[in-house]
Amino acid sequence: MSHPQGATTALITPFKNQKIDEETYAKLIQRQIDNGIDAICPVGTTGESATLSHNEHKQCIEIAVEVCKGTQTKVLAGAGSNATHEAIDIAQHAQKSGVDAIFSVSPYYNKPSQEGLYQHYKAIAEAVDIPVMLYNVPGRTGVDISTETVLRLFKDVKNIYGIKEATGSLERCVALLSQAPDLVLLSGDDAIDYPILANGGAGITSVTANLLPDLKSELVHLALKGEFTKAKAINDKLYAINTTLFCESNPIPIKAAMHIAGLIPTLEYRLPLVAPSKKNMKKIETVLKEYAIKG
Repeated sequence: MSHPQGATTALITPFKNQKIDEETYAKLIQRQIDNGIDAICPVGTTGESATLSHNEHKQCIEIAVEVCKGTQTKVLAGAGSNATHEAIDIAQHAQKSGVDAIFSVSPYYNKPSQEGLYQHYKAIAEAVDIPVMLYNVPGRTGVDISTETVLRLFKDVKNIYGIKEATGSLERCVALLSQAPDLVLLSGDDAIDYPILANGGAGITSVTANLLPDLKSELVHLALKGEFTKAKAINDKLYAINTTLFCESNPIPIKAAMHIAGLIPTLEYRLPLVAPSKKNMKKIETVLKEYAIKG
């Protein structure tokens, strides 16, 4: 498994007095390693990458590499921007830092055409030697990397190896994997991890795994061994928490849940994100009682 795949976690970024809480961050990463996660994904959407400075973004990647050094857990680092030159700068820094691969969210807000997306990803991938994963989340970015564009990039650019698929569409996953069975496709939607894995997905990038890395890694490893009935049972068991963690924009609920569970000492977000409403906080507290949270 040279390219990061399997059970991967979209890490939160903990803050203390509005700065990155490095000590807590390192502990959270160690907890992921201890609970069987195959790769951690620092500074994606869940890591509040949109409101981190470039220096902070790079700092998070460096800490992740440091903690994972000498372990079986790989680093699949976020290196996305809606400005191609910025994405390249972050990607090159990630490579220098020693990450195993990068994933790069599609450009948000400026709505490039499919040709623009193709050129964007081609430029990023050609600027580094490490493996590159596309990340498609149209509900957030306002742009969808079409099946055709994904297949074209996979075919034309040697180090583009996979995609984190967060359209919520199982049909999209079927379309991609039926035409490119070697594409490493990761589920980007916690609720549908099981059906994506059963259809040939190579793993997941999970928000819920911040809280429950043990269950998430077990789910993936069972499915990859073909033990689908057991994998489905875990996915079903996780349904309540998976949906509750998206009652407001991610990562608002997951951070709140981790604070309630005692995994992060301070509950801080960067504006424009704020803590969940009282009603949603209650919902999160209630659902957490249904799960045993390790460590």
